[in-house]
Amino acid sequence: MKEQLLKLKTEALNQLKECSDNTDIEKIRVQYLGKKGELTLILRSMGSLSEEERPEMGKLANEVRVVIEEEIKAIKDSVSAKEHEKKVKSETLDITMPGRIPEIGRRHPLIQVKEELESVFMRMGYDVINGPEIETVGNNFDDLNAPYDHPSRDWSDTFYISDDLLLRTHTSPVEIRAMKKAVKEGKLPIRMVCTGRTFRFDDVDDTHSPMFHQMECLVVDKGVTLANLKDSIDQFVKELFGSNMKTRFRPHNFPFTEPSAEVDVSCPICMGKGCPACHGTGWSMELLGCGMTHPNVLRNCGIDPEVYSGYAFGMGIDRVTMVKYGIPNIRLLFENDVRFLKQF
Repeated sequence: MKEQLLKLKTEALNQLKECSDNTDIEKIRVQYLGKKGELTLILRSMGSLSEEERPEMGKLANEVRVVIEEEIKAIKDSVSAKEHEKKVKSETLDITMPGRIPEIGRRHPLIQVKEELESVFMRMGYDVINGPEIETVGNNFDDLNAPYDHPSRDWSDTFYISDDLLLRTHTSPVEIRAMKKAVKEGKLPIRMVCTGRTFRFDDVDDTHSPMFHQMECLVVDKGVTLANLKDSIDQFVKELFGSNMKTRFRPHNFPFTEPSAEVDVSCPICMGKGCPACHGTGWSMELLGCGMTHPNVLRNCGIDPEVYSGYAFGMGIDRVTMVKYGIPNIRLLFENDVRFLKQF
């Protein structure tokens, strides 16, 4: 047995010297010192020895185990040191190399204009509120006085989720929510604006997209007139585009306002003189729709139109952005081309 132990030690030490990584070292440890290893098998056969030989062989076996374990630790330390040195060399930083300039993100022009619009109206005394993008047919159409045969209700014009739920086609449902909440909590009058995404079936062209952004404004109080509406819009346009900008009100029809109008602003390129961008008219594209809140809308929200009146106007933030920065195509706002965004 003594010869077996000495031979085992020699074989184990020789094999360890040839190891180049921790995987090989572990295999040798298991081979000789594991539960079913060669040293363990030898120790299990000590029962056949005489009582005088057992202590001597036990002592020798322990010495062999200690020698192998110490050699394993030494080889492991050596291999780890070499791996560390190799890793350090491979990760050496060459400080003579030119640095990489990180790409810095840009604030999107749509977000800039949205926040600027909200800031303008907050300075004018309006509250900024939000509403859900998934709306009920009641809030989106019924309570806004939309006729049941109105084309906007068709499945070909609106994204329906179910018979009673849809992706809102405008931000006007937030006005309905605000009026009902104000009546419930007894917090009339109302001065509010809301911004957000809206959705419609639209063919994509230079000025239209199936997903776009709107801002809605609502004022409900005693004695509100069309003069207040016109003054608010004039103030807003001058705050946003500059004091030399002019507005033009054209009669229109909206189910939720009466009377109603569409508003154009001066062409920001020629300032009303006429140029190719405005087709020689001196006016930019339609900026917003507006009007006095329809009495039926007030009634639907529990407000007495004999006591209160109001006005509302809504605009496409995308179009405001296009007018403000002279952007010719709405597609540019959604393509996220870094070359385009860097201009802002």
